[in-house]
Amino acid sequence: MTPRDDSGSPEPRRSRWSDLDRPPLNAAALRRALVREGGLWRELDVVQRTGSTNSDLVARAAEGGRGLGEGVVLVAEEQSAARGRLDRKWVAPARSGLFFSVSLRPGDAGVPMERWGWLPLLTGVAVATGLARAGGVDTALKWPNDVLVTVRGEERKAGGILAEAAGDGGVVVGVGVNVSLRAEELPVPTAGSLGLAGAVSTDRDPLLRAVLRGLEDWYGRWRAAGGDAGACGLQEAYAAGCATLGRVVRAELPGDRALVGEAVAVDGDGRLVLATEAGVQEPVGAGDIVHLRAAG
Repeated sequence: MTPRDDSGSPEPRRSRWSDLDRPPLNAAALRRALVREGGLWRELDVVQRTGSTNSDLVARAAEGGRGLGEGVVLVAEEQSAARGRLDRKWVAPARSGLFFSVSLRPGDAGVPMERWGWLPLLTGVAVATGLARAGGVDTALKWPNDVLVTVRGEERKAGGILAEAAGDGGVVVGVGVNVSLRAEELPVPTAGSLGLAGAVSTDRDPLLRAVLRGLEDWYGRWRAAGGDAGACGLQEAYAAGCATLGRVVRAELPGDRALVGEAVAVDGDGRLVLATEAGVQEPVGAGDIVHLRAAG
């Protein structure tokens, strides 16, 4: 039967081209541009809809037999159960952003596990530089995993990064970025998108290519340096683009503990270092960071 609306008229059939401002990604072109002999990316798939690309790759890593090797990219046009840090939900209309996950195996290259905490920060640098290059939009990074844009003079969150252990020695890193989200579609007032921030392009194909090429470049440098973020230039690059440094922040820590101080550095292990009123510097390795005000 043909679906009908409340008036009895036939409902318009929803197709992959139903929103002409949001064309679908070209999976074949993306594979031609990114999957190459000797490169990091060896497999790239685009699905129309899934619950969570991170969950899909983590589940694949747990499978017997095929499992999950390094360099798999899974992109979704829409996610119904996307997750951020602390199990927060990520909601966005179909084809309105970049929603993808990648599989990495830094241990296979001898990177010590204690340095894997750099992966979300490394991904943030790749995302920020890729969006700036292909989208012409200024972005900043909020430690440890948020991508910020400026909308009408206000700092807004336009993206997030989530890294999860996957199988034996693997890590899945997921990225979600609002690209063409309109003001009336924002899930919360503090959210933003590249379009609302004045991006010169919201074409998702070149945006995704730029981000994945940047991720391949930075991951290769970091891996070759044995995970030493200082030696490969990652620590300096992250600090240069981090909006948290130089700010007075509140770190909401596990165990209902909070710490207030000026964010003065990101140390060699990727931890945020806070200078407190007590005159001590405390590194924060995990927690929710709230920007309170500019330092001084």
